[in-house]
Amino acid sequence: MAAKKQGITPHAFMVSAIEQAAITAETRAQFVAEATRARSSLLKSGKGYAAGEVHTYLRGRLAGKELTRPKAKSWRD
Repeated sequence: MAAKKQGITPHAFMVSAIEQAAITAETRAQFVAEATRARSSLLKSGKGYAAGEVHTYLRGRLAGKELTRPKAKSWRD
């Protein structure tokens, strides 16, 4: 039914669904790899960004304001 609505064969519909699932899996794997690298960097440097400062910065940027980026701060004693 869904294939017919799109004007394609059921086989083409299945191939498209598999392709989209593969793209989603690859995108997620890249996201996890990037997050893992960022975490390793954070642990090695001992520096990170205060969430509140980042949120304020992003809200301001979305509103079109020119703001200075938050600075990384040491979270270790």
